[in-house]
Amino acid sequence: MSLNFEQMLRKYAELIVKIGLNLQPGQRLLIGAPVLWILGTPIETAPLIRCITAEAYKAGAALVDVIWRDDQLEITRYKHAPADSFAEYPTWQVDTALKYAKQGDVLLFILAETPGLLSQQDPEAVATAQQSAFKHTKQITEYYAQRELQCMIISAVVAGWAARVFPDLPPEKQEIRLWDAIFEVCRVKEDDPLSAWENHIKQLDSRSKYLNRKKYSALKITAPGTDLTVGLPRGYNWTSSHITTSKGISCVTGFPCEELFTVPHKDKTEGVVTATKPISYGGSLIEDLSLSFSKGRVVKVTANRGEDIIRNSIETDEGASRLGEIALLPHSSPVSQSGLLFYNTLIDENAANHIALGNAYKFNLQGGEGMSDNKFKNAGGNQSQIHLDFMIGSAEMDVDGLKKDGRSEPIMRAGEWAFDV
Repeated sequence: MSLNFEQMLRKYAELIVKIGLNLQPGQRLLIGAPVLWILGTPIETAPLIRCITAEAYKAGAALVDVIWRDDQLEITRYKHAPADSFAEYPTWQVDTALKYAKQGDVLLFILAETPGLLSQQDPEAVATAQQSAFKHTKQITEYYAQRELQCMIISAVVAGWAARVFPDLPPEKQEIRLWDAIFEVCRVKEDDPLSAWENHIKQLDSRSKYLNRKKYSALKITAPGTDLTVGLPRGYNWTSSHITTSKGISCVTGFPCEELFTVPHKDKTEGVVTATKPISYGGSLIEDLSLSFSKGRVVKVTANRGEDIIRNSIETDEGASRLGEIALLPHSSPVSQSGLLFYNTLIDENAANHIALGNAYKFNLQGGEGMSDNKFKNAGGNQSQIHLDFMIGSAEMDVDGLKKDGRSEPIMRAGEWAFDV
């Protein structure tokens, strides 16, 4: 790798530690913590992990530890493990992450997957393993939802992912080209990345405050293949990935970070919605997904690829077929402007408006962090073991805010914000 690449990698690591994690002196950092289906960080990501570790110790970290994984071992499991063994889970990893979280330390989740890694494996085994992962990491997700967790999720390049994004490039150029794209969409290539992120965060905070003042009762979303009305519960709260934990420490929970998101009412989604990008989910790829909703529930699923994965996922529990998130962002975001399909939900969702099936975040409801599960559910919040994002936005999408008196106000037109702040 070139000297310039090494400099960019160090800048990326600096942003992760200082802006994203906002690691404080004396805190410990666990890299590769498990959450949802994400388990460990691939051994291929070691160059980045070393840079992050160096930056963390410069920031005063008391200890940095890493949970590693090897995708080839995962493939070996699906080929040779007993058919009834896929509910097994490495609980020691969750126990370690929870110990860090309970002591006020910091977690870094690494999303570095080869799209379609498990596409040739038994879909029932894949679904069973994913459901087991959701079950065992539920408490980590709850810590995040209650703002108890100082954490973030980032992407890192692995060879199989780079080959999928840039199949026409020579193999020796694929990984560096994907790294360059990540540096671009994460503002690492700005003259002053730290200042660029500080200004971006201010803009996100201003737009979320505007939407919260409006107190809409529902959103009307229209585009080719999409005619969807998403009801909003009383006391909803728009936020971004810039949060303040219960301990008063601000952090950015994901790079890139372009979206504003809130909680839909679990019983008030009606209509049809079509995904505008493929979904890389737990090593499988889902393409051309369309969902129909009635009274908040998915009543029809179609997909040209991965339909079984979606059907199995929405049967995980009662809340898996309902919405837990609606997110808005401009089509002109850096990810969209890149013109690339990353086959990576963390990045691709920052190119387009998106929704998520499954669990809702309690902090998206006023006072939600202190609510019991039953109270949150009665207020309209959805609960589930899964949280599956998929992208629905495009340059042809309009979004309107609906008032209780029936009035409609433009929020987005042709994929761009229709209001100034």
